[in-house]
Amino acid sequence: MRYLVIGSGAIGGTVAAGLTRDGHDVLVCDASADVVAAINARGLTITGPVESFTAPVPAITPADLPERIDGPVLVAVKAHHTAAAAGLLAGRLRGDGFAVSLQNGLNAPVLAAALGADKVVEACVNFGADVLEPGVIQRGNRATFKVGELDGRLTQRVLALAADIADAQATDRVLGYIWGKEAYGAMLAATAVSDLPIAEVFEAPGYRRLLLAIATEVLEQAPVEPMPLDGFDPADLPGSLARLAEFNRHSAKTHTGIYRDLAILHRPTEVSAILGDLSGPLIGHVAEIIGAIERGERSCTRANLDLLATYERLYRLGGPLNAVASALGAPRRAPAGPLAGQPVAVKDIVAVAGVRTGCGSPASDPAPAVRDATLVARLRAAGAEVFATSQCLEYAAGFAHPEIGDTRNPRDPSRTSGGSSGGSAALVAAGVCDLAVGTDTGGSIRIPAAYCGVVGFKPSYGLLPLDGVVPLAPGCDHAGTLTATVASTASLMPVLAGPAWPPADNDTSGLGGSAAAGDGRCAFTIGLLASELADPSVTGAVRAAVLASIAALEVAGWTVRHVSAGWLDQLARWEDTLAAIVASQAAAVHRDRDTRRYADGTRALLAFGAGVSRERLDEALAEQAALASAIDASLDGLDALAGPTVGYPAPEQDPPFGLGDGNAESRFTGPYNLGGHPALSLPVPAAGLPAGLQLAGRRGGDRALLELAAAAEAIIAAMPGSGQQTAAASPDA
Repeated sequence: MRYLVIGSGAIGGTVAAGLTRDGHDVLVCDASADVVAAINARGLTITGPVESFTAPVPAITPADLPERIDGPVLVAVKAHHTAAAAGLLAGRLRGDGFAVSLQNGLNAPVLAAALGADKVVEACVNFGADVLEPGVIQRGNRATFKVGELDGRLTQRVLALAADIADAQATDRVLGYIWGKEAYGAMLAATAVSDLPIAEVFEAPGYRRLLLAIATEVLEQAPVEPMPLDGFDPADLPGSLARLAEFNRHSAKTHTGIYRDLAILHRPTEVSAILGDLSGPLIGHVAEIIGAIERGERSCTRANLDLLATYERLYRLGGPLNAVASALGAPRRAPAGPLAGQPVAVKDIVAVAGVRTGCGSPASDPAPAVRDATLVARLRAAGAEVFATSQCLEYAAGFAHPEIGDTRNPRDPSRTSGGSSGGSAALVAAGVCDLAVGTDTGGSIRIPAAYCGVVGFKPSYGLLPLDGVVPLAPGCDHAGTLTATVASTASLMPVLAGPAWPPADNDTSGLGGSAAAGDGRCAFTIGLLASELADPSVTGAVRAAVLASIAALEVAGWTVRHVSAGWLDQLARWEDTLAAIVASQAAAVHRDRDTRRYADGTRALLAFGAGVSRERLDEALAEQAALASAIDASLDGLDALAGPTVGYPAPEQDPPFGLGDGNAESRFTGPYNLGGHPALSLPVPAAGLPAGLQLAGRRGGDRALLELAAAAEAIIAAMPGSGQQTAAASPDA
């Protein structure tokens, strides 16, 4: 029997050399004239820990293929070259001639379409090998090599193949092995986006759920029962990871052939052909990232693998909370920068090029954004992975559209995550990512932060650019951050603010009334807003949590002064002022839009705003200016003002905004939107659901406020119970 082997790469070259060594008549066909010349001159050499030998094998190019082929043809080209190989063989197979697919992927249908199903035999080949140079192949291990008919019959030709090819075994379940390898191969494809060895990825706890989810996506599509191979067991996926790590640790082939194509040979891979017909979001993201590497937009780094793990958490943890508006595959970014490789979610009212800006509404513009908002462009330029848009209340106006729904709270899914930046808060609190962008017009960053137990920062008015951000009320709108820690906030803000970010002040003793403490920490002077704590909207649990945190700061050497001022005695008045300004400006923004599909609550708010008289609006704007000056005066001699972020823990549903129902949700946050002062919600230990301590600083004093908040965070983190309330949910929970 004369064997024709199409393709002399890792698999084809190894099998051809072995057949020749064992006395069979073999002819190799390869598309590269240089490879053909090398094989004809020096034969095929197999090296490595399994065996070492050289076999004299004749080789030809496709132009010299005989017109009639009567024997077996072993097809060993890359999956994306299958159609070309099938085209070469079409019309040439005569008599008992047939093709055997030794390839990765689901290639039998392509061959069968060109040659006829009766002319195709399938094989599952899983040994590891690499081409070192033309005609020289390193074989790294021995592994599964199964041969069988597509219909499962054990025919004479299958038995003959198994007898001739070293290590091959006949099987009546070859498609089961193919699908088992397809799942294992999809995991291997994921490892190829990084420069880590296969074994290291399989044994890393941080990639465990990613790998299992990818395999599960493949296995759920298998039309036959997948079979186990080389440590991979579809019936025991969790146990497979340790076995696969061990299997690959002892192989001389440390990285996949896909990685070799990407990082060393810089050529297209076979991934699109192997995974292209499969569905599943993670499979799609693997293919997207590999495509980006092929195009030179990315390189093989661990950051790609971390991004894939983030996508897995996005679907597993963010999806059930309704926190995800869209996932952005292989996002464009600079290869380096202060946020290199760090995933960032952005609220779905911030424009992302090529993606519809949903605004939490089915009535939003269905066309994708033409360009990135400046905030997104700055994130990309800093190397950040803008990987998802996060769900929000409709147009950030305070109401969830019934067709979209609100976002649930990771700490207790029966509760809301808050609005309107609840999606960003939930993704951070759930452990999907550490960095997210939101917007805040009356508390829409800080309130979700308090409900979810994360850090929410609204900077000084005007510090962050709002071009490309759908407005709610331009006179009070702020962009800001939701993060796992204050340090994460501090990493985001210089990027988002760009040249507007204030320079570092090396003299920390010049921050208001602060002075260096004896233990090396900074001792700050803060003003406690006792009247806020006495407000009837504040529950006992929130009051106790805030007072305990303030007490911890005092024990650490901070000075706490009780602040009283006229503006603090009129908190309900400022709610009315904020509602008048926001609703009126929102009505102007939406005046020429078709609001028939808006949520009832959103339409009611806009109707209320349209009814605000010019006189009332002018009065409210004058009140806004007076409040800003009053807050400035209260900050005199202080580093920050301190009080509760919101008076109660997360309710079951988002309270309505601006319609006079007295829910007091924005009672403590709204004044700083009116005044334009930077304000931050810091999670503090509380009985039951999370609570937030709000810290507010001088306009333009954003950096100083973050330094103070970081010091407070360190002290509060040492309080009993702090880890239970302030740490983000474990992504592996």
